[in-house]
Amino acid sequence: MDLKTRKRWSLVILLVGLPLYIVVAVSLVNWMDRTWGRQPILVELAVYVALGILWALPFRKVFTGIGKGE
Repeated sequence: MDLKTRKRWSLVILLVGLPLYIVVAVSLVNWMDRTWGRQPILVELAVYVALGILWALPFRKVFTGIGKGE
């Protein structure tokens, strides 16, 4: 994939995919609250950190080198 295509895909991922993923992550934590009750703040923080790292793993190839010049 050339740089121009990766830049376009990265924009789509950041502008469309990331907000959708945030909604899914917050919904997951809310589901955890309903199912098991309110978790300690460190557990919620760990879930958010894990989900924050997890979303980027499949897109490493797309984001590699985006900030570099042509």
